[in-house]
Amino acid sequence: MTRKTMTIAVAGAGIGGLAAAALLARDGHEVCVYDKFDAPRPVGSGLVIQPVGMEVLRAAGAARQAQDHGTPIATMFGDEVARNRTVLSVSYGAAADRQGLGIHRAALFQSLYDAALEAGARIIPSSPVSGRDGQYLIIANRRDGPFDLIVDALGAGSALSPLTSRPLPYGAVWATVPWPSDAPFPEDRLTQRYRRADRMLGVLPVGTLREAPDTRLAAIFYSLKAEAIDAHYARPFADWRAEAEALWPAFKAFLPDSLDHGQFTRATYTHGTLKRPYDDGLVHIGDAAHRASPQLGQGANMALLDARALQRALRQARGEEALRRYAMARRWHVWLYQLLSASFTPQYQSDSRALPVIRDRVLAPMSRTWPVTSILTRLVCGDLVPPMAALDVRGG
Repeated sequence: MTRKTMTIAVAGAGIGGLAAAALLARDGHEVCVYDKFDAPRPVGSGLVIQPVGMEVLRAAGAARQAQDHGTPIATMFGDEVARNRTVLSVSYGAAADRQGLGIHRAALFQSLYDAALEAGARIIPSSPVSGRDGQYLIIANRRDGPFDLIVDALGAGSALSPLTSRPLPYGAVWATVPWPSDAPFPEDRLTQRYRRADRMLGVLPVGTLREAPDTRLAAIFYSLKAEAIDAHYARPFADWRAEAEALWPAFKAFLPDSLDHGQFTRATYTHGTLKRPYDDGLVHIGDAAHRASPQLGQGANMALLDARALQRALRQARGEEALRRYAMARRWHVWLYQLLSASFTPQYQSDSRALPVIRDRVLAPMSRTWPVTSILTRLVCGDLVPPMAALDVRGG
């Protein structure tokens, strides 16, 4: 049966927005992407695309380019400095298609941007979306439309989303540095060091960028209370460098002499979910629909899964029925990962003195025991439960 194509506006050229544009344009829809930047660009440093996210990149036509610039992640490892204990040890598994992909956000953005253009989507810069009027988007002093469907991919600051979320107490600062030739740990591992749960340093290999294909990169991050980030930037950088090196001597290899506060980007997080991530002719995806801590590394993957679920729902139905199927398909996966993220986060990011002890003495040993090992592998791969089970049953 021939499906009637739609005119679709995607608000926001982030990871979820570009994925939705590429997927929906590949299905023949007329897609326009609106973004506030003069030239759409990514925000952030590094991330891990989990196996469920890689499936979406393949469907969007962006996987090959992403893999060319990313680097496989086989394991996640963390230890606690005061007690010298391993507190995190998770393997993705031996199969190549079950590993994570460490990638710079700019490289992932470029992969999806190119895929969206190749699929036929139009990307319209200098177009900040401030609201909607029915099926028209309000952009600066003009209205664009009408559209059959508006996809809200504007993220946590969306002017289209009614989501109210609660701020999380811990945030982080991130920077991108060259991967050192004498790196003290393997390039296929996310490595972290904790001081109890109130301090954390991490190193994530993120591959290369198109403009510098011979320079391999690492994303380094420092977790601290969100309310302390301003004070962190105000202190002399040399003081923080000395503190970081004392906490983790091996971290010194990732702190080039040229590094300073100006090369770090702050990140704060919130938690919340829309009970109904759609309205008449409007659907919310990614952070516009649900938000959580980054503890399980699923943020960008959730946005990718939302885009894929929306594509599949529109293959099966139209109008409110399609949006209802999208929401039902994503409900339980989002709920479970938000619940687990909220449960795990205080053990790794909090002021608690008791929770890190429980983590180190009870949970960490359990995590290295079967069957917990296989459960954790499924957890980080993103498919502890099916990401869109309702659509799997219906097909499409």
